Formats: sequence, structure tokens, C-alpha cells
Amino acid sequence: MSKNDNMLAILWMLNSGAKITAKQIAERLEINIRTVYRYIDSLCASGVPIVSDAGQNGGYSLLNDFINAPLFFDVEEQKAILHAAVFAKEAGYPFNEALSRATEKLKMYSNREQESILKRHLTGFEVINRDIDSSVKLKLVELERAVANEYSVEIEYRTSREEKSRQRVIDPYGMIYWNNKWYTIGFCHLRNEIRSFRAERILQIKGTEMTFKRPEGFSAREFFLRNLLPDLADKDKAVSVVIKGRSEALDDLCIHWFLGHHLKERTSNQAVFLFDDRVMNGYVPYFLLSYGKAIQVIEPESLKKRLAAIASELMEYYQIIPKME
Repeated sequence: MSKNDNMLAILWMLNSGAKITAKQIAERLEINIRTVYRYIDSLCASGVPIVSDAGQNGGYSLLNDFINAPLFFDVEEQKAILHAAVFAKEAGYPFNEALSRATEKLKMYSNREQESILKRHLTGFEVINRDIDSSVKLKLVELERAVANEYSVEIEYRTSREEKSRQRVIDPYGMIYWNNKWYTIGFCHLRNEIRSFRAERILQIKGTEMTFKRPEGFSAREFFLRNLLPDLADKDKAVSVVIKGRSEALDDLCIHWFLGHHLKERTSNQAVFLFDDRVMNGYVPYFLLSYGKAIQVIEPESLKKRLAAIASELMEYYQIIPKME
């Protein structure tokens, strides 16, 4: 390790509050004991209050008020950082290599008691998520840099409704991770409006020399949610959907990212949602069918008929599919 890394490692060792000898430091860092003395002298010269006690039970330690400095993390803070790193890795975090180096340093610079505690808390703590293609991670790296440095990027993008991709220039204002997918929110020069772009649909990306200024107070999160979950345009024309069923099934409906947004009322055995007619007959019935007999639509009658019609269409579809030889 470099001199700076070794000096930081010594600080982490002293952070335990217990005395540690120069020999122990040298063995831990695999460096010469004379080098340890030089590092200790350098730390003292920079203002670190290291106390040196001679004798059989002697060693180096830090003054108590310095141990609590913001430079150091307690065990709970270290655990939280390592747990968060697990989530970030599974979400396809584009800077995972740097994150891994940081967490390894965190573990390395912990004292033995902290190492034991962290190991217990990390054992059995896992996150399962779908992996994303390595090419998408490279695009996320470019997008993150463009967001931070406010420069436009040229992308080749294909929407879900188009067969052919299009070239366009965008000013990326921010990045969003939602429902196992990455998005960037920014101003599209082709459409002349702010739009969201799914990272997996970006086929090519390259930086440009064009720069932009992000609108003051702009929130990519608020823009994304506002477009994903728009409020009812006319609540007077909204349709009440009453659903009864098993408690666990109703709980699942009420916390669903879309249905939960439209929840009006929940009792022990039923839930009431408010939708406009278009949404109620579009996305909603297909989602409700997945619950089978665990739920029952009480009203409106039109939704019940829509569910029956979709189920009938599916039955006919599978009856006419030729059997595989």
C-alpha cells in the first residue's frame, strides 16, 4: 500500500481505543518497524494526538476526543455502509470496482473486534436482483459523468414502440433506479422537452462538447414519479373499484407501486381504489388476474366483465395452439 494508505490504516487501528505496539502495526501492515516509527512521527507532526506509553503494557493510543472525530465510523455506521454496498452492487451500480475497494479498505482498517462484529452482520445478508449487461454499466458511467459535469451526450435510442432506433442529443439532468431498471432524465433536443430514457434501450452513447445548465431546483425523482403516477385529471369522473379477498392478497395490492397510488380506502377484508376508466380497463385487469381466486372484484360490473373476457380470450388462445411435437 502507499504511504497515505498505511498511515490511514494506522489511524484505524488506533481508533479501537486499545493500545497497540509498533511491532503489532508492522506485522499487520507487513512493513518494517522503523517505517512504523516514521509514520507515527508524521502523524504526530500533522496534529494527530497520539499518546505513547513505554513499558511492558505500553503502546500507542489516541486521545479520546480524537477517536470521535468525523474521520472514523463506529461499528453501526460501518455495518450500514457495507450493507448499502451489497444493495448497490446488486442494483448494477456502475462504479462497483471502486465500491469494492472502498469496502475492503473499511474492513482492513477495522480492529479485530470490529472485524468480528461486521463479519457476523454480513453473514447471511444477501440481496437478489437481476443482473444487468456489462455494456449497460458502461453507459451508466458515461451518463453519470455527463450529469455531474453538465455536458450533453449523443445517444442512439430505441423506444418500446419503435422498431428502428434514432439518434438524438440529450442533456442528462439526473439518473433514477426504479423497479430493477436504470433511467436517465433529461432534456431531449429531438422532442424539445424533458423526457426519461431507459438505459437498456440506449444502444450507443458518446459525449459531446455541448454543455448545459440543469434547471435550478429540478428533481429527476419528482419528474419521474409525476409521469409514472399522474394524479387523476377529474376525480369526479373517477371509477371506484371495490375488491375483497384474503388479507395477504389485499396487503399486496395496497403496497403495489401503481395500485397503492390509487388506494382510497382499506378495511380488514376489502380495498377501494379510484381509477379513470381508461386505466381501469387497460392495465388493471391484467394485473388482477394474476391473483386468481385470492381476490374478488365486487364492483364495478364493467371490470368484472372485462376480467371474464380476458380470461376467455386466454382460454381460447391456448386451446388453439398446436401441441409441440
